[in-house]
Amino acid sequence: MDNRLLRALAAVISEGSFERAAFALHVTPSAVSQRIKLLELRVGAVLVVRGQPCTATEAGARLYRHAEQVMLLEHELHAAWPALGASAGDPPGQGWARVRVAVNADSLATWFVPAMAGLPPPSRVLLDVVIDDQAHTAGWLRSGDVLAAVTTDSAPVQGCRSLPLGALRYAATASPVYIARWFDGGVNAAALAAAPAITYNRKDQLQALWIRRVCRRDVRTPTHWLPSTQAFVDASLHGIGWGMNPLALVQPHLDAGRLVELVPGRRVDVPLHWQCSRLVAPVLHQLTDAVLQAARSLLPVSGSGFPRASGEAAAKGRLPPRRKGG
Repeated sequence: MDNRLLRALAAVISEGSFERAAFALHVTPSAVSQRIKLLELRVGAVLVVRGQPCTATEAGARLYRHAEQVMLLEHELHAAWPALGASAGDPPGQGWARVRVAVNADSLATWFVPAMAGLPPPSRVLLDVVIDDQAHTAGWLRSGDVLAAVTTDSAPVQGCRSLPLGALRYAATASPVYIARWFDGGVNAAALAAAPAITYNRKDQLQALWIRRVCRRDVRTPTHWLPSTQAFVDASLHGIGWGMNPLALVQPHLDAGRLVELVPGRRVDVPLHWQCSRLVAPVLHQLTDAVLQAARSLLPVSGSGFPRASGEAAAKGRLPPRRKGG
């Protein structure tokens, strides 16, 4: 396919409008429109839904993913052989590779940003981060919407390789005032059924998993829905409810006594894996190295001294679809 047409499609979808795509490609909006129309004519399908913002049709999304991979492979080729020069139709200053990855919000809030910072300075990689539950990020890989993901799935998605990262460790925490009000008689099924919990979203089952392990049965709890990692911690500090927070975020509050564990030491590990496409593995090599280095320095080994989120939960297909993403 004509490289100019693919680049025009990729620019419209990623930028959200023909005008911004034209600016990125250093051409006029009418030129971008003509290229999209020509590509649609060749493919025999509408590729872009014109709107604010412009979005891809199903056919357009598939071709957009192909265009992204082509541009990544070209980026790798030019990095290896600079003498090749720019491709015909490349705008001035072209040379950045854009990689879309799926990550859970808790990873983004605790260790993934250091991984992004770990990319070596010569690397010209731009990340497009998609947030989803870690038990669902592998679905983005299967659909081809991302090229890499932080996920709880250890089995490689077709066309991908899977590397262990360690685990996100969670503790059930609340403020001392909240504990005194709702758990004065101890943490048990009756108290948990009355005490408000904090839940990230409908995919978040980590609180329910913790309750099953403590009470040996399911307990229905009143809950606040709060889809923000930092707000989740803040709500715990303000006594709004109890919730499963990443230990890395709440350890200073536990040390200072601003938060306490509902049951000391009863924590949950959520094992994480890095899966990335084999097709563009060379382009992702530096990113993969940075992700592995950050994870191994900041994440504990799964199950090192605490119950894991695999075990019986995984055997029953209930590996906690944890909020906050991947």
